[in-house]
Amino acid sequence: MNLLASSGQLRASFARWALVFVPTLVLLGFLSGKMAQSGPDNPWFAALVKPEVYPPPAAFGIVWTVLYVLMGLALAMVAAARGARGRGIAVLVFTVQFALNLAWSPIFFGAHQITGGLIVIALLDVLVLLTAVLFYRVRPIAAALLVPYLAWIFFATYLNYAFLEANPKLDGVDVAPAVERFEI
Repeated sequence: MNLLASSGQLRASFARWALVFVPTLVLLGFLSGKMAQSGPDNPWFAALVKPEVYPPPAAFGIVWTVLYVLMGLALAMVAAARGARGRGIAVLVFTVQFALNLAWSPIFFGAHQITGGLIVIALLDVLVLLTAVLFYRVRPIAAALLVPYLAWIFFATYLNYAFLEANPKLDGVDVAPAVERFEI
């Protein structure tokens, strides 16, 4: 049996990909949320009625950071699988789903489109599921790393729907931030 690369070379390849993908995904996720002014400090979001199962705001930053790290590691595993059948399409579908992931915050928080966010996240659900299947064909462990992400976005889809149900009149509405006046 001829080996194209030793196990040490394969581990080094994975490490190089991970050193690129993990920080890149974390940074892009952070920038997407920051540019969209996501979170409890957004005046429009603060005005929304929150569903009963809405987690504490601090949980989102922690959870998304962990999920982006896991996604980066999963992508690195697949990218390092040179010559594996289905590798290219798996990376392509991952890229499309990640672009949708990054688009959700600007649509929901930035444009105040609860319905638009629900459409994006429903598409994201399908594409992440497809990504997991494609990753499984290349590296089963990479697919397993996507399971927490899949579970979280299913939960986020429910939250998005619950926000729409509780706030139909604020879908697409711009809430002016409160004005604070000081007398001198």
